[in-house]
Amino acid sequence: MNFEFKTFDLAAAAREKCDALIVLFSAVMKAETDSISALTSSAMKAGDLVDKPGKFLMTYRPSGMSATHLVMASIGEGSLKDVRQAVSAAISAVKGKAAKKICLCFVTQPHENALASAIMAAADASYVYVATKTKPEGRQIQRVLINVPGGLKLKPSFDHAVASVAGVEFAKEWANRPANYATPTHLAGAAKALAKFPGIKCEVLGPKEVASLGMGSFMAVSQGSDEPLRFIVLHYNGAPKTQAPTVLIGKGITFDSGGISIKPAGEMDEMKFDMCGAASVLGVFRSLAELKPSINVVGLIPSCENLINGSAVKPGDVVTSMSGQTIEILNTDAEGRLVLCDALTYAERFKPRAVIDIATLTGACVVALGAVRSGLFSPDDSLASALLSAGEYSSDLCWRMPLDEDYSESLKTNFADVANVGGRAGGAVTAAKFLQRFTAKFTWAHLDIAGSAWKSGANKGATGRPVPLLLAYLMTLAKSK
Repeated sequence: MNFEFKTFDLAAAAREKCDALIVLFSAVMKAETDSISALTSSAMKAGDLVDKPGKFLMTYRPSGMSATHLVMASIGEGSLKDVRQAVSAAISAVKGKAAKKICLCFVTQPHENALASAIMAAADASYVYVATKTKPEGRQIQRVLINVPGGLKLKPSFDHAVASVAGVEFAKEWANRPANYATPTHLAGAAKALAKFPGIKCEVLGPKEVASLGMGSFMAVSQGSDEPLRFIVLHYNGAPKTQAPTVLIGKGITFDSGGISIKPAGEMDEMKFDMCGAASVLGVFRSLAELKPSINVVGLIPSCENLINGSAVKPGDVVTSMSGQTIEILNTDAEGRLVLCDALTYAERFKPRAVIDIATLTGACVVALGAVRSGLFSPDDSLASALLSAGEYSSDLCWRMPLDEDYSESLKTNFADVANVGGRAGGAVTAAKFLQRFTAKFTWAHLDIAGSAWKSGANKGATGRPVPLLLAYLMTLAKSK
């Protein structure tokens, strides 16, 4: 989708030739004499247009306007939720009208966050997955003009939001693909494609290289599959080499059967989404390619399938991680932490300023937080605060969870340095405590996105989260230089 930034007034908006003109009016709208304001005021007085967020009125070929359709949509007081609700409803209404060019017009100058919310909502409401369809209808809306009054001061916010959309949609595309179209080898190909952008480099390690590194924990997960593992290393270099990078680690389990500890059959198809952490890292790099911030970022993606064959790891097996710590695998369905722990150890070589891992890690986090907020774990108050702020800014929310040392007690075992599970109680926390054992040499945070990475039911599909949160965090770092 192509977004364009415009600053014309309502009179000029009325003259803009487009398939649909969506006017976002608020409760504080001033009375004006232009045709759009006059029609909005008239419709409200007649009771045909209600000033409640998400409510709208659509007309065909309105008099004195060049648009084929006019949609007057209320954003109430202009909160981020209200703007998102209004834009989603309006875009959904015009999608069935074969609209290709849309003009999205704010009547009053929005806050920079509200502008971003409108852009993200427009992209999300018009997104269509087509990769594996033989006769795809595809996305109808191709061009969106975003019109805001008040000049160019919101242009940087517009650019950030558009780049965020590019990253979110890249993440969605790969997360939505079925597992046979998104193998570890396919993910490596997607990463290599990103390396075509200036400033991005990609290296892909296969089974031999991973074995030479001593990643016994990662290899144990992959040994039940015929698909070869891939360890993907991405570099975005926007600052001098002397500047320590931020490292993002994305869990890349392209299909998770649970292994010997097999999952129930119901909704197992959704385990193609177990690589949403990896997809989010790819999405962030796609956004960085657009914004080109002065920062260094490393992306690490340990990717494999968790399946069952005669070589599959068994409950009770003990493996040796890259760190040298031995792990008793009590549950083969707790595989995400097994691939992440070796990636965390690998991250040490970059001497990072911070490491953030992103993973669809635990059903326990879904029980705790649902789909609204991702789980945030970090022993570092400064990093946790920065990520929480980035989540609020981007409307990609997270919630800080505890990391008390007492939670580690359940990970003790008689047969190895640590067990990979600690029982059902506090499962999201004990998973994070397991990962924390491998982070002593850097500042670290863990995002459990099991509840926020995709939707089930009629609207089944990836959300692209937490690309907006991570991008907001990285851009804040770049601006602080």
